[in-house]
Amino acid sequence: MGMSGVSTSAISAIAAITTIDASNRRQLLAAAQAKNAVVQNAAPSSNQSSSQDTNETNATVADTNAVESSSSAKKSAQFSAADTAQLAKLQARDRQVRLHEMAHLAASGGLATSGASFTYQKGPDGVDYAVGGEVGIDTSPGRTPEDTIARARQIQAAALAPADPSGQDRSVAAMAQQMEIEANTQLMLQKTSEGLGQSNGVVDTSNAHHSVQKKINQVQQTYSTSTINSIISVYA
Repeated sequence: MGMSGVSTSAISAIAAITTIDASNRRQLLAAAQAKNAVVQNAAPSSNQSSSQDTNETNATVADTNAVESSSSAKKSAQFSAADTAQLAKLQARDRQVRLHEMAHLAASGGLATSGASFTYQKGPDGVDYAVGGEVGIDTSPGRTPEDTIARARQIQAAALAPADPSGQDRSVAAMAQQMEIEANTQLMLQKTSEGLGQSNGVVDTSNAHHSVQKKINQVQQTYSTSTINSIISVYA
């Protein structure tokens, strides 16, 4: 007996399965297409949102810059021509005073009793500017004539160190010069006492003393210094 044929019911079942598979494929394909469409539609929206955010940020920065520029313009407008001129004058004076006092300190050689102190004037911008200053200098004599001479010369150097010594600076320098001369007098008397022979225990140093005293008188007449001031200062 030969091979038997396929029954009608079996053929119908196969056809039904094939139809179901085709339907499922169409549904899956349709779902995939729909998903792609959603993604494509969403992308422009995201880009549009990003672009909008960037534009808003740029606008905020521009507004901030505009406010700052406006504020600077208002500050500049607050100063009149007279205020601007006064401000320039105060700034120049501040630099001059500070350089002046720093010159005193640099040349003091350890005789400064304090750092520079300043007097201030408030400018139209609300800032305090130095318009005067002073530096304390120790003008006491040394323990020996030689020491006094060295100190006196250092005081003179400190007093006259600035490029524009004040009247007070020159007065202190004159005082120091007088102190140097007096110390030289003492030193000369000591050397004369040591070099000359003594008669009855008395040393004749009148001639040396007279010569040095003449120099002291000359300095006093030149500078007219009557008091000793231990402060070197400059004022406006």
